[in-house]
Amino acid sequence: MTEPQKRDRPWLMRTYAGHSTASDSNALYRRNLAKGQTGLSVAFDLPTQTGYDSDHVLARGEVGRVGVPVGHVGDMRALFDGIPLERTNTSMTINATAMWLLALYQVVAEEQGADIAKLTGTTQNDIVKEYLSRGTHVFPPGPSVRLITDMIAYTVGNLPKWNPINICSYHLQEAGATPVQEIAYAMCTAISVLDAVRDSGQVPAERMGEVVARISFFVNAGVRFVEEMCKMRAFARLWEKVTLERYGVTDPKQRRFRYGVQVNSLGLTEAQPENNVQRIVLEMLAVTLSKDARARAVQLPAWNEALGLPRPWDQQWSLRIQQVLAYESDLLEYGDIFNGSEVIEAKTAALLDGAEAEIAKVLEMGGVIPAVESGYLKSNLVSSHAARRARIESGEDRIVGVNCFDTTEPSPLTADLDTAIMVVDPASEQSVLAALQAWRGQRDEAAVQASLAELKAVAATDANLMPATLACARAGVTTGEWSFALREVFGEYRAPTGVGGAPVAVAAEPGGELEQVRAAVAATAEELGAGRLRLLVGKPGLDGHSNGAEQIAVRARDAGFEVVYQGIRLTPEQIVSAAVAEDVHCVGLSILSGAHCELVPDVLKRLRRAGVQDVPVIVGGIIPAADGEALRAAGVAAVFTPKDFGITTIIGRIVDEIRLANKLQPWTPAPAATS
Repeated sequence: MTEPQKRDRPWLMRTYAGHSTASDSNALYRRNLAKGQTGLSVAFDLPTQTGYDSDHVLARGEVGRVGVPVGHVGDMRALFDGIPLERTNTSMTINATAMWLLALYQVVAEEQGADIAKLTGTTQNDIVKEYLSRGTHVFPPGPSVRLITDMIAYTVGNLPKWNPINICSYHLQEAGATPVQEIAYAMCTAISVLDAVRDSGQVPAERMGEVVARISFFVNAGVRFVEEMCKMRAFARLWEKVTLERYGVTDPKQRRFRYGVQVNSLGLTEAQPENNVQRIVLEMLAVTLSKDARARAVQLPAWNEALGLPRPWDQQWSLRIQQVLAYESDLLEYGDIFNGSEVIEAKTAALLDGAEAEIAKVLEMGGVIPAVESGYLKSNLVSSHAARRARIESGEDRIVGVNCFDTTEPSPLTADLDTAIMVVDPASEQSVLAALQAWRGQRDEAAVQASLAELKAVAATDANLMPATLACARAGVTTGEWSFALREVFGEYRAPTGVGGAPVAVAAEPGGELEQVRAAVAATAEELGAGRLRLLVGKPGLDGHSNGAEQIAVRARDAGFEVVYQGIRLTPEQIVSAAVAEDVHCVGLSILSGAHCELVPDVLKRLRRAGVQDVPVIVGGIIPAADGEALRAAGVAAVFTPKDFGITTIIGRIVDEIRLANKLQPWTPAPAATS
């Protein structure tokens, strides 16, 4: 009989949090730490993530929505007021502006009197997955890799306990990646980064082991927990192989695969959201049961994230789930309980073989950056996601409460939807704007301009950018000023959408739903005297989560629409200009950040001012019921939320709205021919 061993130390327990203002988020962090949370995971709002000040035109409606706005070192002071950074492990989900946020964090730590060599935590800093899935990239791939390289070199010498990059496969799975793709593309990113650091000459060859030791990963764990656990075992084996064979790291401790995890938000449902609790538990088990591939940090989403912004109580529930497993169960008293399992070993080996084959393909293309620029990776993810959605729509993949077992008793959790989620006070955006203006008014403007001039001068050389960035932070430069100074030197980048290269995911079978929708599209185009119906798919504001928009675009294309999709990060003015120029028959807006109440009415007003009266506007996203009613009252033709999982059905609804707006009779399919 196996005797239990001494209990292992639990993983870091985090919740991903931040909202409204720095002071509001500080209060939330203090409460969470008092409840037993052992690390902080900072969510920044979209303007901060994409390098805009809160008063930029693209930031409208986005300030403090999905995270905390940090516009300068004063905001960072307020965010961590009373929280000793020398004794706090802080994860910051930040990528394009990671160098800037780390500089602000270091300056605040110095002001607290901390020894920066003792700072522990992580900056995500993985720009590749931003090009592929999350959309908060700013600069082109080359300069972005340079920023990452400079950060890694700086931290190795000055912040030796800090993880300067968190290779992030989490959002790849959210964008549709299979387990093999998730492993392969994350590892290709790691190889690209390590090659860049090695080739930069900033880190001596004998210290590359220290670089490898500070690389961490951030992964996704879905509900197929056996497959997900095997994925993590395959990840660990592959990392061991790559770091030993490609980089010659001989110290086993430096080669250890270190990862944190947030379990899958993609699989959380708006329908019967109480089922999300058991989904979250199963997904957590995938990254905790196997000791040899156990996460070092875990953060769980809340049960109601498909409905809107979780409340503090919802985040507490997710924290308590972790604590029950870690402290009440006997999980941490044993070694790896799966060692010797033939099933686990076979599945792990199969995932490893598939990942190595895909890695070889990407490396033959020249590595992950050429694979991004060519659109190869994005197209693969869009295709995988389309295939997954098709399996759900056909019933091949069963989602409880969505496409099966959908009869339900009224849920007390959602009886009052207006109180089942947290709503950000719109007044908080105005307070942030006022505080930003006051900050600019009290700083030394000459010092600000001098530091920005130095930043641009250094950016034009090969010198490390971190010292100049720290000088900007100390001078009172804002987030937008820092990023726009670098934009002047590096330029901006619009990543491939992957829509054009995605294959057909759903066959138009005779008598099937897609065939009927295609017939409706063709008939409507003929009645309107148009060659083809034209649909504009637009993403206003800074929300870069484009997965849903891409799937609508692909399915509309397959249904016979001409699709106008220009990617992410557009102003309402740009969307309306495109709608007029392309003479579209419908405008579809996708917003998942909560900014729909600001941005959608703006698009409607601009369309009407442009004389466009007969083009219906539809909206999709995480939209509370009350907001949906308000949008329809403002003139939106239809609102779609995560419960509307049938994409072909949505395309059919779009055709219906086009016919209604153009005063055409409802379309009915022709009767089937009889023999």
